[in-house]
Amino acid sequence: MARPLRIDVQDGWYHVMARGTDRRDLYKDERDHVHFLGLLEGMVARYAVQLHAYVLMQNHYHLLLQTPHANLSRAMQWLNVSYGVWFNRRHGRVGPLLQGRFKSVPIDGEGAWALWASLYLHLNPVRVQGLGLGKRARKGEQRGVAPLPAPELVQARLEALRSHRWSSYQAYAGYRVRPAWLTCQELWRRAQRRGLSPVASYRWQAETPLKAGLAEFATFGAQLKEALALGSATYLDRLRSHIHGSRREQPAVRAWQRLLPFARVRELVVEEKGEPWLQFLDRHGDWGRDAALWLARRHCGLTQAELGAAVGGLAYPAVGHAIRRLERRRATDRQLERVLLRLERKLVQNAT
Repeated sequence: MARPLRIDVQDGWYHVMARGTDRRDLYKDERDHVHFLGLLEGMVARYAVQLHAYVLMQNHYHLLLQTPHANLSRAMQWLNVSYGVWFNRRHGRVGPLLQGRFKSVPIDGEGAWALWASLYLHLNPVRVQGLGLGKRARKGEQRGVAPLPAPELVQARLEALRSHRWSSYQAYAGYRVRPAWLTCQELWRRAQRRGLSPVASYRWQAETPLKAGLAEFATFGAQLKEALALGSATYLDRLRSHIHGSRREQPAVRAWQRLLPFARVRELVVEEKGEPWLQFLDRHGDWGRDAALWLARRHCGLTQAELGAAVGGLAYPAVGHAIRRLERRRATDRQLERVLLRLERKLVQNAT
């Protein structure tokens, strides 16, 4: 099995996720939850990491961590082994509790990246089918075809979010006292809205989308699952210098080495169309810009916010709409499909 790539960076931010083997439960009762939280407190003290957010679900967990001492791997190994040994002893089982090694995605510590990661993490308890936010509904929201939720459904979502005991959201939103081992000040600061307290600001950031849908968070979640890292181009370039590993054993090393600059994608699209970039950039109905965004999303390692900036300041949601629009168009336009395949072949050849 290929080993996941680890990038341990001093003062780095990470979204961390681990899941139970065969998607089995990690927590069977309150005592299991409480013990895991105790281990989180112990990890913060033992390894001097900063825990900015967490959520424990039935068969997996999410953490948002910052590592002043570049020791994510050591801290997470201690947490997972400690809980796995305790859980097996308590419940009379043997074998690995967690499915493989934990997954970690480096997050840009500047700007809004970490705030978005915390909001996505905290909204996990409401992304369920019973609240109209199952996988199919989330895909509909990403395509912009989901209806607005009814008032009673909004209320049910709010109740699920606010009442989930095994999450740092209650501390962030002022529904309970913040434990000393949870760091909230930085994200409170980033969520700040004029005229609101830090706590009320964060609550507004998390709860307002539940009234209108989670389309942007669904898109962010898709990025989080696919991306090698999330952040600005400058941040990604800085991370690249920390990558050391085996190309054979760790495919992510190859993936980082294959990332292409957006300028190369734009150059190929311009060459294919036979006209200057600015001439077709904002032309209504033209496929050129959307094709560049679609290709760059697959080969440049850029987030949608960065892609929007690369094409002249397109808003984050509009980038997602443009990429989905091209997907729909290529499904019925065979000529466009051939063009995209040709461009992608050229990009792959360029990267190898």
